[in-house]
Amino acid sequence: MKIRNKVFSLGFGAVICGLLASCSQHYDMETELLIIGGGASGTAAGIQAARMDVDALIVEESPWLGGMLTAAGVSCIDGNSRMPSGFFGEFRDSIATLYGGYDKLMTNWVAAYSFEPSVGNALFHRMVERESDHLKVIHGSRLVNIEKTSDGWDAVIADNDGKESRIKAKVVIDGTEFGDVARMAGVGYDLGMENGRLTGEDIAPDSAYNIVQDMTFVAILKDYGPDADRTIECPEGYDPMLFANTCQNSLADPHPDTVKFHTPDYMMGYGKLQNGKYMINWPFAANDYYANIVDMTREQRDSVLALAKAHTMKYLYFLQTQLGYKNLALADDEYPTDDLLPFIPYVRESRRIHGKVRFNVNHVKHPFDQPDPLYRTGIAVGDYPVDHHHSSYNGPENLPYLYFYKVPSYCLPLGTLIPDSVGNMIVTEKSISVSNIANGCTREQPVVLQIGQAAGALAALAIKNDCEIADVPVRDVQNVMLSTGGYIMPYLDVKNTDPAFAPYQRIGATGILKGEGKSVAWSNETWLYADSVLTGEAIDGFYELYPQTDGVVAKSGKLTVGDAAALISAAADKAVDLSAEGDADAAITRGRFAVVVDSILDPFNAFPVDINGNFR
Repeated sequence: MKIRNKVFSLGFGAVICGLLASCSQHYDMETELLIIGGGASGTAAGIQAARMDVDALIVEESPWLGGMLTAAGVSCIDGNSRMPSGFFGEFRDSIATLYGGYDKLMTNWVAAYSFEPSVGNALFHRMVERESDHLKVIHGSRLVNIEKTSDGWDAVIADNDGKESRIKAKVVIDGTEFGDVARMAGVGYDLGMENGRLTGEDIAPDSAYNIVQDMTFVAILKDYGPDADRTIECPEGYDPMLFANTCQNSLADPHPDTVKFHTPDYMMGYGKLQNGKYMINWPFAANDYYANIVDMTREQRDSVLALAKAHTMKYLYFLQTQLGYKNLALADDEYPTDDLLPFIPYVRESRRIHGKVRFNVNHVKHPFDQPDPLYRTGIAVGDYPVDHHHSSYNGPENLPYLYFYKVPSYCLPLGTLIPDSVGNMIVTEKSISVSNIANGCTREQPVVLQIGQAAGALAALAIKNDCEIADVPVRDVQNVMLSTGGYIMPYLDVKNTDPAFAPYQRIGATGILKGEGKSVAWSNETWLYADSVLTGEAIDGFYELYPQTDGVVAKSGKLTVGDAAALISAAADKAVDLSAEGDADAAITRGRFAVVVDSILDPFNAFPVDINGNFR
């Protein structure tokens, strides 16, 4: 990375300060990859690109890295407890090491993995520092202008004092919370709820509404001891009835289920963290706040966010006075902010770009029955249900009920990250090309970390191969993800440390064997059923790739080792010996078939797919 007239200091805090000596140079900085936004996606993207020997620069407004996981305080991780995919799994493992074991992360009942936001921020900075040969971070600066050039991008950033710097980059990643870079660059987008007739989603509303999900100004509270009284002054405009149905208490209506089942202590256990701290991000009559600030100016956003902060402080006062938690108050050792609140709100919904593909809830529920087989292009996986927060919205529309709408586990296609009309840009976070409904599950932290890692891999491949983002082969990105323990198919049959993991993933992504998705209570799953006996009915995908094998064996009933050998021999046009799998008359399992097909024929790499998942 070329840094002109700049002096950088990168320590454990990784706060990088720039001092411009003059503006005589055309560019103050040149880099291969520019990432605007050091949130969950942006940080993961920068680290992945750096590990692929690409020079990357992250520009982040706040002093922290990690976005919603840290700077917004959402440090109880939703979903993917059985699919620790890629960078998300690495982050989880590193957090467990810091706290002394995975059991130390299970402090609450909502998430399998939790941590203090400040610890997550420190870890992200440490991970960035390890890649300092190729990765730099500028804190305290924001994008003010960006233009496409013949050979990349020309960006202007400004620091907190308004001093501007100009950056030249080959590829840009939008890692902002609202998709601000994409909008500035002219990428088309949607905002709010689409018409169900447009998306084909039967649970979508009949009319389009300019309504987004509630945001939340999370509060990280700390227990100051049983005898402490840390009650704050009564906030202006406080009305305890706003929060009456948050849990069981003397003001509550006894009818709502939240009141029936949630005692105050049970509610507080929802977001309990380490070292006597609590994440306050409760979904029922608490600190969710509705406002559609996405297309507002910065000044307008700030004025609304002040109201959201005030709402959170009112809820804190309710906890202290109505529920008796006077010993709990904002932690004084988490955020170095004047009000001790997070740097940014937890934003659940953003602009959603017009991408190369649009992912909707039908792809989640029935991935193998769609016009385009997008499942073949997966780069991230998730298993959280569709979860929309509209509890604080107070408008006239009759919104669909989207609280924990059940879906199976799913994979997210690569094309959702690539704008359809602007080249050499990648979009991440909650701004990818998905429907409003699907955003309810793709917005979760594990998925967003994987999105960032895939974005970094995609950018690095384009830069190293000197090609457009849209021309990077899908399989190349997937191979990078697989090499890091990333899932491209949401199969639970084996862990990503098992030798069969990559073959199962690759064969699944060809469609030779298709998994089965289901919802079991709170668990959303997809299984390859690797230990089940292979049947003729299950391998339509094999015949699609190798039509010369049609008629070699029966297309129904159980298949044997001999049948598998005959099929693979016909596909390879040479004799294949599978005697190591057992007697020729012995049944062969789906898993073993996947392994031998992957090993001998390598259909994953032999049959490239386009961005829609169709074989090229």
